[in-house]
Amino acid sequence: MKITVAIIEDELDIKSSLEILIKGTDTLNLVGSYSDGESAVLELPKVQADVVLTDIHLPGISGIECIKKLKEKCPKTNFLISSSFEDIDNIFSALKAGATGYLVKSTSPAKLIEGIVEVYQGGSPMNSHIARKVVSSFNSSPANAELEKLSTREVEILEMLSKGLRYKEIADRIFLSTDTVRTHIRNIYCKLQVNSRTDALNKVYKNHLS
Repeated sequence: MKITVAIIEDELDIKSSLEILIKGTDTLNLVGSYSDGESAVLELPKVQADVVLTDIHLPGISGIECIKKLKEKCPKTNFLISSSFEDIDNIFSALKAGATGYLVKSTSPAKLIEGIVEVYQGGSPMNSHIARKVVSSFNSSPANAELEKLSTREVEILEMLSKGLRYKEIADRIFLSTDTVRTHIRNIYCKLQVNSRTDALNKVYKNHLS
C-alpha cells in the first residue's frame, strides 16, 4: 500500500519537480497538487492524503493558515513543511498549527522522500540546523513546569525527538533497544497528557507558542 501525498506549492517549477519526484517513487502516490491554499482547503478533504507537503509563503492564505483550516477536516493527515523560511517564529508557528515536520527547500530529493515516509510513520523530520534552532530556543527558555514531570532520561529523549531523530536513532545514541525507547515515549505522552510528539513539543514550548 502506497503513502498518499498531496503538494501545496505556488512556484510552478518546484511544484512540477515535486510531482515528478513523488510519481517516480514506488512507495508514494500523488493524489493532489495545488498552487494556493484556498484550492487545497477546498479539495484536500475529498482525498484525505496521508501526508501533505506544503510551503509557507503562498498566494492568499499561508501554508500555516492552510494547516489550521485543514486539521479538523483531515484529522489523520500529517503536514510536512517545505519552506525557504528558517526563522524561529515561522518554525514554531508551523508546529503550533499542526505541522509534524519542517524541512527547507534545499533538502535533497532523497532526504525529502525519507521525510515524507518518516512523518507518515510517526516521526518528525527536521533539517539539522532547523533542529538546532529549536533546541537553542528550548534551552534558553524559562524552566517549564511540564519538564519537572519527566525523568532525566525522558527529558533527554524528548530533546532528541525535538531534533527530528527517529526512534532507532535515539536508541542507538543512548544504547537502548527501540522498544525501550518507545516505552519511554509512551510514558512521556502519559505524563504530559498528550497523544503525539507534536502535542508534547507544543506543550513544552508553550512559552513560545502562546
